Amino acid sequence: MKLKFKGCLELGGEVKAPSSKSYTHRAIILASLAKGRSLIFNPLLSEDTLATLSACSDLGANITNFGDYLEIEGLAGKVRPNFEPLISGVKREPVINLANSGTSLRLLTSIAALGDKKVIFTGDASLQTRPMDDLLDALSQLGVKTESTDGKAPITVYPGFNGGQSQISGNISSQFISSILISAPLTKEGVKLEVLPEFVSRPYVDMTIDVMRKFSVNVKDINLENNITRFNISPQEYTACEYIVEGDYSSSSYLLAACGIFGGELTILNLFKDSKQGDKIILDIIEKMGPAISREDTYLTIKSDGNLKAIPEIDLSDAPDLLITVAILASLAEGTTKITGIGHTRFKETDRIATTCEELRKCGCKIDEFEDEIIIYGKTLDNTGDFLVSSHKDHRLAMAFSLLNLKGYNITVEDGDVFNVSFPNFIELMSEIGVDFELSY
Repeated sequence: MKLKFKGCLELGGEVKAPSSKSYTHRAIILASLAKGRSLIFNPLLSEDTLATLSACSDLGANITNFGDYLEIEGLAGKVRPNFEPLISGVKREPVINLANSGTSLRLLTSIAALGDKKVIFTGDASLQTRPMDDLLDALSQLGVKTESTDGKAPITVYPGFNGGQSQISGNISSQFISSILISAPLTKEGVKLEVLPEFVSRPYVDMTIDVMRKFSVNVKDINLENNITRFNISPQEYTACEYIVEGDYSSSSYLLAACGIFGGELTILNLFKDSKQGDKIILDIIEKMGPAISREDTYLTIKSDGNLKAIPEIDLSDAPDLLITVAILASLAEGTTKITGIGHTRFKETDRIATTCEELRKCGCKIDEFEDEIIIYGKTLDNTGDFLVSSHKDHRLAMAFSLLNLKGYNITVEDGDVFNVSFPNFIELMSEIGVDFELSY
């Protein structure tokens, strides 16, 4: 479906931030591994997190009360894949389809090795392009047997995870590291994991450790020589708890950017001042571009006159999910912006450097592309025609490019309904602040 702009006369008001996708994934998984019954309040129920919910159910957890909260009876560390026949007498293959959720694939691969049966993870065409070699190699060092024809899904994970020592590169995906950390306390020996430099997206690992702590597991973090980080995780038990999912800075970046671009005053609730989310850096970025942001403990307010100025250089090595939003802001700002530290975004839903540059060029923007950085020349977009932008079925590209309409550009996004992956009520929340979109064929 196409995401089309209907109009915006005035932008502002007060809205509640969408719940964090990253925290929801982690809370569901840890509750599924814990001993006892957990309640997860304010979860994000999007395509990606529903893939994790379904997979955790297949791995044996009992999950009920889908809605404002989730009730999860955990496995007490004993993963028991459950592939009951769909039809009497017809055996179901031990396959878990994760659709487009790379987070689910990466986090659950290690956890499946804690079970007593083999599990095969697969997904859609996009998921099957995402490299998993680094994680599979690190797990092999820990005694885990996996099979994959090309280091990508489908991936077969066999039971058996003793633990021990391993090394992994930190420059591809922090989710590989989080995957091992989450499963480590449930191994026989525990795990010592060394992360080799460069360690990108470190805040996401800090988020993982934070949620693990809420479920009663501790991780020791040691800085070694030559910028090597070592995590020591002894055998421990996850304990059920009541967990409240905080608001998401990644998804809120579209609300913030909309206000920054169009102008107005907007308050966003449920964004925590002390959050460990790396994408919180969006506040600093937008402020440097001109708008004013006041931060309170559990909410913030942005005021903007709609005039943006470029930032000479922005490092997104710890916040890769902001790339497309920041690129859109830079394209509308006065001046030139260099965005660095983004090489690892080539391994997301799409090669986000390539697709962002391709679609911005389609709209007339002057942009230089390099292996791990881009240079955007602001205010070079073409406002003389109508443009059909492809989302490349990437939820973040669809939402970010739709914001160009707020500066008078006529942009329609093909496959625009893909925002359901992470922000299912995107159109509704945008409408609440005065920005009207619609989906049509």
